[in-house]
Amino acid sequence: MPRGPRLDLPSALHHLMVRGLDRQTIFRDDEDRKGFLDRLATVCRVTGLRVLAWALLPNHAHFLVRTGNRPLSAAMRSLLTGYAGAFNRRHRRVGHLFQNRYKSILVEEEPYLLELIRYIHLNPVRLRIVEDLDALERYPWSGHGPLVGRASWPWQAVADVLRQFGPNRRLARRRYREFVTAGVELGHRPELQGGGLVRSIGGWEKAASLRRGREAWSADERILGGSDFVEDVRQQVATRRDPWPRARAAATFPVLVKQCAGRWRLTPEELAGGGRRESVAQARAVVSYLAVRELGLPILVVARNLSVSPTAVRTAVARGEAIMARQGITLEELLPGRTGRSA
Repeated sequence: MPRGPRLDLPSALHHLMVRGLDRQTIFRDDEDRKGFLDRLATVCRVTGLRVLAWALLPNHAHFLVRTGNRPLSAAMRSLLTGYAGAFNRRHRRVGHLFQNRYKSILVEEEPYLLELIRYIHLNPVRLRIVEDLDALERYPWSGHGPLVGRASWPWQAVADVLRQFGPNRRLARRRYREFVTAGVELGHRPELQGGGLVRSIGGWEKAASLRRGREAWSADERILGGSDFVEDVRQQVATRRDPWPRARAAATFPVLVKQCAGRWRLTPEELAGGGRRESVAQARAVVSYLAVRELGLPILVVARNLSVSPTAVRTAVARGEAIMARQGITLEELLPGRTGRSA
């Protein structure tokens, strides 16, 4: 069955797989690997992409990422095109390096976030690139080492992952090690390769028999998650509008802050000052939601302007829409120019 258009949403979790054309080697030596990671660092800084897990292997690579507000396709195009050009120049070759279409699976966080982190980081062990878990901790080309404190890449979202395992790094690292160790005997995990719900009900033939209601969409191989999650993603993708031109969005952001501050009887300085009062938190949630989902501003930009962390903005985005609905706030009230967004 052919794959449909890519699915992408702000702050979405994606399992990405990049493969060499005709299974050819894409990393010949450590200089290639370091060059690739340098480019990945730049992409993360520019697009707000957060890398939760990763592994570079001779002819392919795996990543678990959370998108910023720049489209994932733009981030990957910059990463892969730039690296392929550098690889060809360095090794004096011509032609395509990667398969034409990298694989991207949009992932439901529960129950797949931790499972995918473990699956991706155990790839070098499964493929016998390293001998055992001790060697994996010393392997410099995966995200496992930084999570156990044996390496450091500033662009890797180590804290985001360890937070899932415990309130402090020492405890979190111990629990993470235990979790990874328990995964060794699980071997290859085809249910984590995409279309997980399809596999859980017995394959495409049985999925095709689910003809009515939301179950009809649970056979989407671009999504790894339950039927409710699949339906929600498809609805969000179907209703999402194109972001404003970047210059106009940036100019509109202070207006949005002023509008929301007035709605909650705050000053713009109070709203953008990182305060924790409930009125500030509500106004900030609505600003975050509209800035990310409607204006199309990167989460890092919104966080900087609101004096909070990117994680706080991601949480606020999820809360903002519900606040607007509960309080009967319309889009036109806070962003009156949204319906006429010419550049």
